[in-house]
Amino acid sequence: MTKSGLKIGFIGLGVMGAPMAQHLLNAGHVLFVNTRGKVPEALVAGGATVCVNARGVAERADTIFIMVPDTPDVEQVLFGEYGVASGLAKGKTVVDCSSIDPIATRAFAAKIRGLGCDYLDAPVSGGEVGAKAATLSIMVGGEPAAFDRVKPLLELMGRNITLVGNVGDGQVCKVANQIVVALNIAAVAEALVFASKAGADPARVREALMGGFASSRVLEVHGERMVKRTFAPGFRIALHQKDLNLALQGARGLSMALPQTAMAAQLMQSCAALGNAQADHSALVLALEVLAQHRVAQ
Repeated sequence: MTKSGLKIGFIGLGVMGAPMAQHLLNAGHVLFVNTRGKVPEALVAGGATVCVNARGVAERADTIFIMVPDTPDVEQVLFGEYGVASGLAKGKTVVDCSSIDPIATRAFAAKIRGLGCDYLDAPVSGGEVGAKAATLSIMVGGEPAAFDRVKPLLELMGRNITLVGNVGDGQVCKVANQIVVALNIAAVAEALVFASKAGADPARVREALMGGFASSRVLEVHGERMVKRTFAPGFRIALHQKDLNLALQGARGLSMALPQTAMAAQLMQSCAALGNAQADHSALVLALEVLAQHRVAQ
């Protein structure tokens, strides 16, 4: 494909970041990358330029994507030594696809805007599967003009792309998303543990539920993981713990209760205590199996 001439930066090439960056490269864009570990060979073979630090990416690219695990990581990428901020020039755009604290996001955006640049928070949902298939849901906060300019790039990585509101609102939406996903995982896990301990085949129970009102993407994908015991991480327990902590922290600030979210957070904490913090979040079922003294089995 012919290069489009757009100079794109991508910082953070982990489980989800690498395939997201690959889609941008496959579309013919000029890509500048930086990550903590080794840059995937596919990106290098495809022509991506590896930069020694985030500043180098910001100096060369006009739009810079960030996809790192947590709030302190984004702060370091943006404002640490040789960070993005030190390499920006007026008119550039920073797009943070990480899932982090909405309040911190607004503070980061104010600093970047003070440099004459645009800032969008654009957290994603869909896990490794969605990242590889370019079917991510992307929840965006920021100015409409900046969103319209970046949307064609987001469309290379996802399908359901929504401008939710102002800067930080994308992160608020992602926290809400993680509440729904966590409670869904807990519900599916409880149902399958119950069915299995009652003597039914959990695989067939899942199949039957898929045809009714209980059907969900979590039941489809993570229910299968629970039955087949495939807990290699698409989205790690530790990361979902972080997101639920953001939800509970936000709830305290808003003087409200999130009782079911708190329960899901405790189940994930139990999984972490059992040594499964790096497993896929569908491994939440392991905590319920301990409580039931029964393992889901066909």
